[in-house]
Formats: sequence, structure tokens, C-alpha cells
Amino acid sequence: MIDLARIGAGLPVAAHEHPLRDGLATGCLVVQAPPGTGKTTFVPPLAAAVAEETGRSGRVIVTQPRRIAARAAARRLAALTGTRPGQFAGHTVRGESSTTRATRVEFVTTGVLLSRLLHDSELDGVSTVILDEVHERHLDSDLALAMVHDLAELREDLTVVAMSATLDADFWAGLLGSEEPAAVVEIGSVLHPLEVRWAPAAGSPTDARGVTRDFLGHLAEVTATAMHDLLSHPADGKAGDVDRSAGTGGPPSALVFAPGGREVDAVVRGLSGRPELAGVDVLALSGGMEARDQDRALTPSSRPRIVVSTSVAESSLTVPGVRLVVDSGLSREPRLDKGRGMTGLVTVRESKASAVQRAGRAARLGPGVAVRCLRAEDWAGMDEEPPPEVRHADLVGPLLALACWGSPRGEGMALPTPLPVDRVAEAEEELRQLGAVEADGRATATGRALAQIPVDPRLARALLESAGSIGARHAAEVVAMLASDARADEGDLVALLRSLRSGRHPAARAWRQQAARLERLVTEGGSSRGARPLTDAHLSADPHPAADPHPAADPHPSTDTVVATVVALAHPGWIARRRAEGSGGYLLACGTGADLPRGSRLAGSAWLAVAETTRSPGRSGSGALIRAAVPIDEGSAMAAARTLDHTEDTAVWRSGKVVGRREHRLGAIVLTSTPTRPRRALARPAVLEGLRSEGLGLDPACGHGMFVWSRNAVELRNRLGLLHRVMGDPWPGMDEETLVARAEEWLGPEIDALARGRSAGGVSMASALRRLLPWPAAGRLDELVPEAVQVPTGSHIRLDYPPVDSDLAPVLAVKLQECFGWSHGPTVCDGRVKVVLHLLSPARRPLAVTDDLASFWRHAYPQVRAENRGRYIKHPWPEDPLSAPPRRGTTRSGR
Repeated sequence: MIDLARIGAGLPVAAHEHPLRDGLATGCLVVQAPPGTGKTTFVPPLAAAVAEETGRSGRVIVTQPRRIAARAAARRLAALTGTRPGQFAGHTVRGESSTTRATRVEFVTTGVLLSRLLHDSELDGVSTVILDEVHERHLDSDLALAMVHDLAELREDLTVVAMSATLDADFWAGLLGSEEPAAVVEIGSVLHPLEVRWAPAAGSPTDARGVTRDFLGHLAEVTATAMHDLLSHPADGKAGDVDRSAGTGGPPSALVFAPGGREVDAVVRGLSGRPELAGVDVLALSGGMEARDQDRALTPSSRPRIVVSTSVAESSLTVPGVRLVVDSGLSREPRLDKGRGMTGLVTVRESKASAVQRAGRAARLGPGVAVRCLRAEDWAGMDEEPPPEVRHADLVGPLLALACWGSPRGEGMALPTPLPVDRVAEAEEELRQLGAVEADGRATATGRALAQIPVDPRLARALLESAGSIGARHAAEVVAMLASDARADEGDLVALLRSLRSGRHPAARAWRQQAARLERLVTEGGSSRGARPLTDAHLSADPHPAADPHPAADPHPSTDTVVATVVALAHPGWIARRRAEGSGGYLLACGTGADLPRGSRLAGSAWLAVAETTRSPGRSGSGALIRAAVPIDEGSAMAAARTLDHTEDTAVWRSGKVVGRREHRLGAIVLTSTPTRPRRALARPAVLEGLRSEGLGLDPACGHGMFVWSRNAVELRNRLGLLHRVMGDPWPGMDEETLVARAEEWLGPEIDALARGRSAGGVSMASALRRLLPWPAAGRLDELVPEAVQVPTGSHIRLDYPPVDSDLAPVLAVKLQECFGWSHGPTVCDGRVKVVLHLLSPARRPLAVTDDLASFWRHAYPQVRAENRGRYIKHPWPEDPLSAPPRRGTTRSGR
């Protein structure tokens, strides 16, 4: 019999036992409860009790987003039931389990549940699945919810529960329900009064390298001051009398939120040894720590404490005695850089929902204080909720899981957010290259083999393929290292592996267990799935196969060889070659540039097998930083990335001609390059690309462009440009963008000639441009926009048409005397555009500008006549210009 009264004593959620029972009885339930209400502690044993009472046997599975939360929740429930771990409540995380056959409630990470679903799609022996903290929107959690929903459609005896601190209950109820929404139980907050303070730093908390030292110092200083104030001025107002009543869970403690493990360690160092914190323990808490160190921070103490934590303590863990929260306002989240094809952790501003949850930790036991290290005015600009991980996550692993589940791309599943179509295509293509999925997205035998190994599919591929050449044990050790939270000092993976093997590294114990587990999966599964699943046709089709892609295992490979082999096989696209002698910059086979950190031990290596990169947009180099790598020789690099080994002919437009080369490449890395005469199929696109990059040469002042435009060509383009502007179709646009886009229509023969090696200097642009003239309208070109117009003297004078990008009218510059008798000036474009007359003196200096000649004769001419008849006495200046004969020359010449 489960003693629910004992388990729920003092927990707000216990007051809702009856509606929770009713919801569990329906088989589908959504529980909305703030942190601290006890939902993770009380609902799982209640679900076990309800299953027992209704005659259903089976275990209750409870997912947690983090290993530390799964361990802590199982330990607490075991303590409340007075049982040893595994008797009633146990946990299972990667490489670690405390369960027994008697376990009724099992806390697991979401990844463990996904793996189980792929191995046992019916979850035999499970009565209830509780998905906790679904509001955090981790991608594994979204997938697990969709898969469990599928399973519940087939198993009427399976109860599904979604729980969270903050969520849209109606949305989740509709998603989980089938014909009607799931039952919803909302549990209100029981927070005590909370004082929120703002303590912004003087400068930005981050720069190009990450969180700044100044900000971490500010975070430590704010924490020390606030903790000293808390201890000196307790809630009852008696200075120095710290409240140690049972209701507060011991002496008051502080919880400090930093974005990542490095920042946690820096703040701990900044707080340690401060005189104002004498008698206060300062502890770190993060997912990468050893379990015993995590337990110290989660176990009640008789001394005041400051626990500096990552976001693991935001909602899924309870740190005892917290009355003060200091929030950095920062969060560390994975981001996929589509341009570089790499995923890395980035520091971002937290959401309002996260800030509220963090602050609420201070007011569970009594009045609390939350100090936010940001400006109050920043609040309005913060996101309401953290974005779902699916928006920026690497989809290779999730897509393989969905393919093995039988629902490629998650189509038709109850996913909270659909997978982004563009990134699904990219990730699926990578899976096809691994031989893991068919063209329709369904899993192959190789894909199912990779999915059985609890690591990223790329690492699984490297494990299975390298086991034959370096041995299963060595391969498993490296893969376990790469899949762990252990970080390489200065990015040196060889040094990290040696540290793990020696046992000196804090993560050595967990690493050793995972390595042994992976080795067993390879050796014990060899007979059923093959230790070398990647020798299928998709590899044998390699145009440059290695002599033996799976040579006999070396019984004593060096540590460098072991690490380099596995890393290169896991990430062949990240094999990198140094750009130049003495350079810290590298070009990866996938085409991305990356730099080593300054002072890296790896500096000087000609080739690297890269395991981890991160974005660093503020760097003057590539904008990407190599976080973990190992030197590799060129031969090993070529063997590992043999599918990227290819030779291709290229052609580019350079210095006014097409230049061809034959290049031997490893992906984007050019190994050799020799001059060649380019084929037409390559040369023609090179000319077009040169045209797009250099332009047509329409603006001589810019000093660049592929062609030289004669005066006739420029004038023809201007005439056509005016026609298009005024009359539209069918007259073609003459702007450079349009001309470049239609280059093959009007420059076809010239492009072919340039592709054969002819110089661009001899091209007649006027003749080429006439190919764009529309038929039969082309016959009216000279009528609509004539090159010249006839004036009253019979002279034919050229019109000056405006540039294509101008809205001006064409200009006729003519001597005033040649216009006598002309009452109206000329027009173009079927009379739609008046020509502007620049009336000149006999010395060809401007006298007037007009497009209304009749008005000029009436109003302006008398003044012009008066000012100029004495200056130009040899030329006629009649009083009535409309009746006077026009003259080219002087009065005496009679012309």
C-alpha cells in the first residue's frame, strides 16, 4: 500500500488528490503546477496507486529533462517512502541505474525513454508515462510526447500525463487528447511575498568571447552584498538572528543563476574567501558535475549556503532553504548555424517565463528577495517564453529516431511544433549519406543499427566503422569521451583521453562505465547487426575508395591515432587543413573557416580532425572557433573522408578572361590545382558569373565592368530606357539588373566568344543591345525616340537622352536663331514627352531653357533680345521671331 498521506505531507499538490485521481482515471491528464508545489514528488506515486487500485500492474515512468533532476527526484521519493533506492523509486540515466524488479516509479531522462520506445514500441510492463517539465520544449521531450501519444492510441490501458510549471494547458490538453481534450488540473502558486530588485552591470554582460569577466565579477559582488544583507537583516528584523525554524528548511541560502559551467566556476571563485561571507558555504551545481558533488548542493545543511547553478535549478530541482535568488539574466542554449553547418552553445537573454521561475525559488519558504542583474527597462523587450528547441536544433538524431519509429519526418504525429521543412531536408540528406535512411525517409538496416547505440548517429557510425581498425575498446573509449560532458583543456582531445584513462579527470568514472557499455553494444551486437554496417553499396560506390576501408585492427594503436580515427569518421566534413604556414586559421572540408584559440596546443598542426566548434562572430578571422580537435595526418584524413575525395574541373572569370583549373579536393579543401583549358559547359557559366560580379561596365567612373560601352551604345540604351519608362511593354527595361538577368538573350554570341577565349574589348554593345528590341515594334524605334530632330533651318541635331535611372526629359541644344518661325518644340514617345530646348547664343552659350517655345517667344524672348542684340550684332534679333526666317549663320551670310 502506497502511503500517499506521508508522501504528500506539506505539499500543496496533495490538496488536489481527488481531481488528480479523476484525471488519471480518464487515461490522459495535463497538470499545471508552479515549482515547489510538489507535483514531481506526489503525482507519480499517486499514478502508481491509481493503477494498482484499478487492477493494472506496471511501472510508472517519469521523464526529466536532466540527469541530475532524475537522480534527485528518485532519491527524494525513496526517502519519503522510507525505502532504499530501487525498492519503490529508482532512476535510470545514461550509464547509470538504481532500479530493481520491484521498482514501481522510475525517473528517467527523456533520451532514455526515447531509446526504450525504439527498442520496445509497446512499453511492455508500463502503466503510466509522466512527461515532466514539458514547458521547457526540449526536442527530445517533444518527440517523446508524440511517440507516447501514438502508443496510447494503440494501448487503451496506458495513462499519459504532461506536467509543467508554466504552460498553455488548453494547448497541451488538445494535443494529448484524441476525440476530446485531456483532463486538466491546475494547481495554484503558494509563494510568499517576493521583493524584486534590479542590479544592472555597468557594461554589456557579453562580448565576442562570451560572458565578460567584469560581468561575472559584478554577479559575485551583487551576490555577496545581498547574502550579507540577508544574514544581517532576517525577516523578523533582529539583526544577526538567522531564522532556523523548521518551516524554512534550515538556514537561509542563496541560489545564483549563471548561464554555463564555466561561469558557475568563475562566480564560485569570486565568492570564496570573502570576509563578509565567513561561515557561508559556496557550492557549484551543474549537469556536468559528479553525482556526489551535485548531492552536496541538493542536501539540506546546518550552515548558510550560496549555490551557484546553471539553469538545471530553474524548475526541475529543489535547492533547500533558498530565500535569495540572484539572476544573471542569461541563458545558454544550443543554436544551429545553418551557414556553417555546425551547432554550438550560445549565450542569450533569458525569457520572462524563465526569469519568473528563477525568482520564484526565493519565496517558497517565506518572504524572499530576487535580484536581477539587468535593467528594469530591459524587461519589456524580453521574450515571453523560451523558443522551442526544434527551431534551432540539429535534426539528424531526431529524424533517425522518427524514421525508426515508422513516422519519417514526424508526419501525422502530435508534435507540439512541426519540424522545419528546410532543415529536415538537410538533415535527411546527411542521414542518407550515412546510409541510415532510404529516399523516402524510412530507416535502413544500418539506420536501425545506429539508432540502437545511445549516442549521436555520427558517433555511432564512427564507433561501428572504427572498431574494425582500432579495436572495439579503443573506439568505445573515444566515442564515450566525445558524447560526454567532459571538456578538453585548450581543445586537446588526446590530452583529455589520457586524463580520463588515468582516472584523474572528475568524469572518469562515468566515462569508463559508458565506454564499457558501448564496447558491449559493438561486440555483443556484432553477430546480429554486424560490427561494420557501413560497408554497404552506398560506400562501395565511392569514386575514390581506400584500398581497404576496414583494415585489420592494430593491436597497439597510439592514442593520437585512436582519437583521430574516430573523430574523423564521426565528422568527415570537419576535417580541416591549415590555411597557411604559421596560421591559426583552418578550412574545413565542409567549406567553413575556423580558427584555433590563441595559444592552443594544437597550433602548428597541418591537419586537424575537429570534434567541436562554436560561433565567435566578433573574431577578425572566420567567425568560428575550434573548441576540440586532434592532429591527423593527410593519409588518415583522406581515408576517413573518402566520400569527399573528388577531382573536378573549374572555370572562373578573372582579369578579363576565363581561367580553367583541374582541382583535386577533399570536400572544399583544394589538394592540388593545375591549369586547364575549360570546357564550354564550364566556361559559359563562368562568364555569366563574372558578368554578375563585375557588372556590364555601365558606369565608367567606377573603373570596373566586363565591357566597354561606345557613345552609340550608351545613347541607344538611354533611348530604350526612356521608351520603357514612358511606354512600358513591350519595350525592355534597361537597368543593369534587368540587363544582367537577360544577358543570355542579348549577349549570347558574345558570351560564347568570351568562353572560347576572345577578349571583351571587341564587343559591340550597341549591336548586342538591339537583340532585345521587340518585334514588330522595333520598326518604330527611330520614330518614337529619334537620334536627331530637324529644326526650321533644316539642320538635323542630335538629342541628348537622359540616363536610364533619371526621370528627366531629352534635351535639344540648338542656336536660338535656328528656331525662328518654330511655334512649338519637338516631342518624342508619340507626343507623350516634350523635348527640353537649350537655346544657345551664336557663341553656343546657354540663353534659355524651355519646353514651351510659344511661351518663350511671348514672354522671355524680348528680354533675351535686349540683352544680346548689342553683343551679337552680326546675327539677326528680329522683333517678331515667329515671322522671321531661321538662320544658321550671320545676317550678311544669308544662311
